[in-house]
Amino acid sequence: MEAVGHYDQATVDRLCQAIAWATANEQTFGRLTRMSVEESGMGSAEGVPARRWKILGILRDALRTKSVGIIEELPERGIVKYAKPVGVIAGLLPVTNPLVTMVNMAINAIKCKDAVIFSPHPLSRNTALNIVRVLRAALRKQGAPEDLILCLEKPSIPLAQELMSICDLTIATGGVQMVRAAYGSGKPAYGVGAGNATVVVDETADIAEAAMNTRISKTQNHGSGCSCDGNLLVEASVYDAFLAALQKEGGYLANDDEKRKLEAAMWDAEGHCRIEPVARAAGVIAEKAGFTLPEGKTFIIVKEDKIGKAHRFSGEKLSPVLAIFSYSGFDSLLTMVSAIFEVGGKGHSVGIASFDDDHILRLASMAPVSRIMVRQPNVRGNAGSFTNGMPQTASLGCGTWGGNITSENISVKHYMNTTWVSRPIPEDKPSEQELLGDFYNSETFDPELVSL
Repeated sequence: MEAVGHYDQATVDRLCQAIAWATANEQTFGRLTRMSVEESGMGSAEGVPARRWKILGILRDALRTKSVGIIEELPERGIVKYAKPVGVIAGLLPVTNPLVTMVNMAINAIKCKDAVIFSPHPLSRNTALNIVRVLRAALRKQGAPEDLILCLEKPSIPLAQELMSICDLTIATGGVQMVRAAYGSGKPAYGVGAGNATVVVDETADIAEAAMNTRISKTQNHGSGCSCDGNLLVEASVYDAFLAALQKEGGYLANDDEKRKLEAAMWDAEGHCRIEPVARAAGVIAEKAGFTLPEGKTFIIVKEDKIGKAHRFSGEKLSPVLAIFSYSGFDSLLTMVSAIFEVGGKGHSVGIASFDDDHILRLASMAPVSRIMVRQPNVRGNAGSFTNGMPQTASLGCGTWGGNITSENISVKHYMNTTWVSRPIPEDKPSEQELLGDFYNSETFDPELVSL
């Protein structure tokens, strides 16, 4: 970090471009994606173009952000802001998507002249090490210190805990236990919350488009992303039409017996999610459950009418399996939304397929989530896309609802410290009457005469 302390904005931007190209070119990205799937057995090597463009979207946002020297001036307030590195970052990685997560962190860290040390999941260790070799080679080619990017060669829980305790900042993208460990490290940390993305389909929805968006979300990387549709809440008047549209998109409607088998395959007796179905193809999950999917079916639909921790399908599934519920009237829908987020996923996201602005307003006013996607696939929209204004990222803060310090998409600004320089301005001191309004010169209270 000391060696790059003098780099200007143009230099760090060029380094960001170099590492983005090194990992997001079609050949390398495809090779590293296949390596990840083969090593962990999770996820899919399909859909490479969309995930490759996620890196380029993150690069786009980084290049449009100032991160060196003066980054903002507010003359009317006498304020000038200067960016500084946060320091050495501990980057904790998920097993299901190490590539995009690592490159996302690397671009943002280099952009702010930080260093990053990755702690991969043991099941994706070799993939992470290969990704780091590519990133380091790209830095070396540009004459920058390759040790700005490092990776634990033999990851373990104790080693990750030690890393977090000695780094300046932890960015943890993964499971609940990982995030809790990051917050308990004694150092600053940005964590992400658990997903359980819920999508509302009201009577104004474009049924075909909404079904397509669900298929896109539910099948990307075998439904392993926290933004993949998990629960569909559908207005009763369009329920049958939407269910038929989902099946046209490749959904398989499980019968009651298959639903029971699925539940036994996906959760143990205590309700803990089994690892075997996570990020696996729908056909593989069905086979483990004891039934066979017809040709062309890529995700499984389960009818559900009960919400609660005892009803497993109303929680997060991390697989190409989703639950579909029917509701009658928007007041009923809002009650169901509240109930689902008491099961899990509070703070994360909701989608709504609607052209009714009042419905969107009412949902946005009450849903305990950090982001709401309107008429777009959650899996693309939540983390930013080229057709919405969300910051592009691989890490989604879920606010205090999800046990996180921020409800924002973790982006460049979270990788920098900011120094505020303040100069004197003309006095900005309103009168007491202006500030207090009707309370000015009104009744006062004697603490000795007021009861608790």
